[in-house]
This record gives sequence, C-alpha cells and structure tokens, in this order.
Amino acid sequence: MKASVHWTNGTELIGKTESGQELQLDWESGPSPMQVTLQMIGACSLVDVVMGLKERDFTEVWIECDADRATDYPRIFTQIRMTYHVCGDVPRTLVERIVEKSHEKYCSVSNMLSDEVSISFEVELH
Repeated sequence: MKASVHWTNGTELIGKTESGQELQLDWESGPSPMQVTLQMIGACSLVDVVMGLKERDFTEVWIECDADRATDYPRIFTQIRMTYHVCGDVPRTLVERIVEKSHEKYCSVSNMLSDEVSISFEVELH
C-alpha cells in the first residue's frame, strides 16, 4: 500500500492513494487528520459489522463516534465512544459480539491505537 499527502495552500492538504483517489483535508476548518482518523475507526468497524450481518435481514447501519483528546502534545485520543445503529431484524447479542470482535481482532485501524485509548460502545437496534 502506498499513499502521498500534498500541501496545497494555507491549511489545506490532499491525500492521494496509489490508484489516484483523493481525500481533501484542512487542519483548521476540517476535516482534519484527527477527524478523519476518528471516522476511519468507525468506517473500519462498520465494514466488520456489515460483513458479520451479511446473512441477516437489515437495511441500514451507521456509527456515531465521540472522542476525547489529551490536552498536551501529542494530542492523542484518550477515549472513544461509539454508538452502533442497526435497522433490521438482528439479535442484539450478535451485533454486540461482532462489534467486540471488530475491536479485539479485525478492525486494523482501532487496533493500531495505543493501549492508552479506551474504546467503549453501545448498540441501538431500530
């Protein structure tokens, strides 16, 4: 895997994948690298949930993420709270087990975080 990040102007950056896809960032007005990191933790885990429920009857899945950061540099995440929403006929215990496994083993992004970061979650079924 290869990527590059280019400063374009002021506080603006463009991240580029090796296949040419682009992601625009702005470290002042957002999305900032930390905002995108929080979203990617959610995105990575969301993939695990959708794949884990592929045999079930569901129509929509989303995650709301809320994080606290250290006040001193480096301003790492110290706590991340995630609320998983699933619309469909799925057992709560199954979704909770999938989410636990996601953060224990499968979500590469959350597993790269330091042990100092506390990740908690709850599941809401709709």
